[in-house]
This record gives sequence, C-alpha cells and structure tokens, in this order.
Amino acid sequence: MTIERPWTYEPGSGYTEGQDLTGFTVEATDGVVGHVDRESDGPAMRHLIVDTGVWVFGKSVLIPAGVVTGIDTQARQVTLSCSKDEVKAAPLFRTDRETLDPEYLARVDDYYRGLPPRHAE
Repeated sequence: MTIERPWTYEPGSGYTEGQDLTGFTVEATDGVVGHVDRESDGPAMRHLIVDTGVWVFGKSVLIPAGVVTGIDTQARQVTLSCSKDEVKAAPLFRTDRETLDPEYLARVDDYYRGLPPRHAE
C-alpha cells in the first residue's frame, strides 16, 4: 500500500465521521504499537497521537489518518499499514505545538509518503 493521502482516512478503513478512537489499541503490521491517546478530526490534517507506553520508552507518536488500514470498533483496535520499526523511526513527536508546526507536519508527511509500498497478503 502506498500512502498517497496521509491526512485522510482511506475509504474502507472503517472510519466513521465523529468516531472517538481514544483508548483503541494500535496494531502495526508486526504487532502492537500502543494505544490512541487522542486524535485530531479536523478535515485537512486528521491524525492520531499514539502513546507507545514502554515500547519506545514511553513516547508518543503522531500517526496520520492515511496510515490507518482498519478500525474494528468491537475489538477497539486500529490497524496500520506500517511496521513497528517504521513507526519508531518516524519524526519524533514532543508537544502538541508540533501539530500546528508546518515544518514538522511536512516532515511527517514526507516520511509516511516515502515508506515502501505494502502489498495485500
């Protein structure tokens, strides 16, 4: 899967407008990354802030909506199109101010667009 529109949920992802994903488990292609701490549902820059717990030493990461491949409301789980290592290597998220920083968001956008394509298995 190539991420062409990182800031928009893809059709078929299971996203429903106004849905609250806070607390959902976040699963990469190779295991659990953490849980959704909060989300931004603005029309242009939709994303999740994911608390990685001890996995990445208690850090948070910003995951653009276009990286989400599935939302299972029954299991309270969000599935991503990237691996745990790819999430870990993403531009570091430190404060909420970065969600308003065009340079930081451009780095995040470039990073996720540049990930290798994934093929359906």
